[in-house]
Amino acid sequence: MKVGEPEEFIIDGKRLDGRAPDELRPIKIEAGVLERADGSCYLEWGGNKVLAACYGPREIHPKHEARSDRAALRTYYRMAPFSVNDRKRPGPDRRSVELSKVIRNTLESVVFLHLFPMTAIDVYIEILQAQAGTRCAGITAASVAIADAGIPMKELIPSCASGKIDGKVVVDLFDTEDNYGEADVPVAIIPRTGEIALLQMDGNLTQEEFEEALNLAVKGCKDVYEKQKEALMKRYGGE
Repeated sequence: MKVGEPEEFIIDGKRLDGRAPDELRPIKIEAGVLERADGSCYLEWGGNKVLAACYGPREIHPKHEARSDRAALRTYYRMAPFSVNDRKRPGPDRRSVELSKVIRNTLESVVFLHLFPMTAIDVYIEILQAQAGTRCAGITAASVAIADAGIPMKELIPSCASGKIDGKVVVDLFDTEDNYGEADVPVAIIPRTGEIALLQMDGNLTQEEFEEALNLAVKGCKDVYEKQKEALMKRYGGE
């Protein structure tokens, strides 16, 4: 057992934060929070607090990054130095670079980049407070920010993770579960088609556990999707 690791993660059917195994943390999404951005989103997901801003399509610099057949979608994921208990060093690190690429690849599956050749669409994702699941929260917020900017998309992309603790598959790990759990499975989907836009796994799962984890994460994505739509409808006065 690692230092600080709880003896049990599930007691009488409830997790350490009081949730059932298939229950998401509370989620709040607000679109259009920044006046200077073309599109923006503020998201709270459990203890995560995320701000996403979208700029573009706009003139691209440096020019050598321009694509004649499509826009260049550029994503910048960053954790604020004060977002975690142990102050993080400012500036990009290897994890930020990796997650920026993961998020970009996920968003590229739905944004109609071919409509805006020779331009850039820049999406900035700032993690103000982190409590596990920041990549899923970042994808979810970025998707809403792009939609708020009026950039055509096939569909919003919601994201949610599942994992394994105490030998049991659960959805939406919080920080203690993420730090000491046995597996983590981040997923993003295109809800209308059911297509999986992101699927990663860290840890070990049997085939049966993996299928259960995937199903739980997809169900979580669908719940997140409803929150995304509600935020945009509230912003634009839809029914």
